[in-house]
Amino acid sequence: MDELQKEIDAARLKVRTDSYPMSIGEIVNMYDDGDLKIRPEFQRLYRWTIFQKSRFIESILLGIPLPSIFVAQNEEGIWELVDGLQRISTILEFMGKLKKEDETSELYPPLKLISTDYLKKLQDKVWEGQEGDNNVIHKNIKRIFKREKIDIKILQRESETDTKFEIFQRLNTGGSKLSDQEVRNVLLLMVNANAQHWIENFAKNKDFIETLPISERQKNESYDNELVVRYLCLRNIPSNSLNPSLQDVAPYLNQFVTTILNNDYDYENEKKLFDKTFEYLNKYFGEKAFKKYNSEKKDYTGAISMPIFEMVSYGVSYAFDKNKVVKPEELEEKIIKAKKDRATKLSEDPALERNIRPIDRMKNMVKQGKELIGS
Repeated sequence: MDELQKEIDAARLKVRTDSYPMSIGEIVNMYDDGDLKIRPEFQRLYRWTIFQKSRFIESILLGIPLPSIFVAQNEEGIWELVDGLQRISTILEFMGKLKKEDETSELYPPLKLISTDYLKKLQDKVWEGQEGDNNVIHKNIKRIFKREKIDIKILQRESETDTKFEIFQRLNTGGSKLSDQEVRNVLLLMVNANAQHWIENFAKNKDFIETLPISERQKNESYDNELVVRYLCLRNIPSNSLNPSLQDVAPYLNQFVTTILNNDYDYENEKKLFDKTFEYLNKYFGEKAFKKYNSEKKDYTGAISMPIFEMVSYGVSYAFDKNKVVKPEELEEKIIKAKKDRATKLSEDPALERNIRPIDRMKNMVKQGKELIGS
């Protein structure tokens, strides 16, 4: 047998899927009956604008073929929405059925449409309303809407976890594209919701927030969660528990959340170290903790630097983990020197950052973090 064919056959065994079309009415009924789940946490990823929502409803009414949605079937046979959140949530919101939480009856306000390219009369149209209200969608149009079909791709529960993640990544195209960390959030919610909540609680830590001045856009894209995952991943690099052959940081972080954050992970100790690390950094450095040092201004300036974040956060956590005394004035002196040395190297060789693999840089920051502490 051809070697490529062997690889294809082996890989296909990892994915068990089924597929068939369902009407919008059937899909909504499944949601009402609790047979189709949209995890409440996913709602934060629901970022379509009113224009995008109205245009999608327009597409359904015009009979334009809709992309498939992707669901994962759990042990109880319940479907969990994996890809198609924006589309299904828009349909449910338009019909006044989108719940804020799966276990409650509280609903989002029904969607009021705006005028679109081909259907100008959609302006202010709603699904339900008072009798005689001209803005209410006519019952004949409702029937057409509910009979439109969407192709459902079902990932059976026998499929491997990393396969679910890979499929979600590949399907995550178009529309309001999710960041790498948002995709990671979805994966964790699928395989280990408690770990995802744990990471989110880290990101809400007051000291962590005050040392990391990030923009609202970055926060909306879960950049704060990514920084937590990076910090935790750094703490696992020395143990060689992650695949050394990976070339980039993103798959490294993906592997961390799928393999390291398991039942054997020392959540309690890592929480204590995280709290101590960022309490210390906030107390003595505040929002300058991870900024570059400007020798001319003799001050910390600009946005946070990822290499500095990795070096300093790991170094301080390492000190607390090894019960080493960390004197703020001595640490600051070492940090300034390390930042100056780094700036000098970059000025001498601007291509230096481009010529090193991101994962190697990350490992190098772990080494430099230890050196800050005198190890």
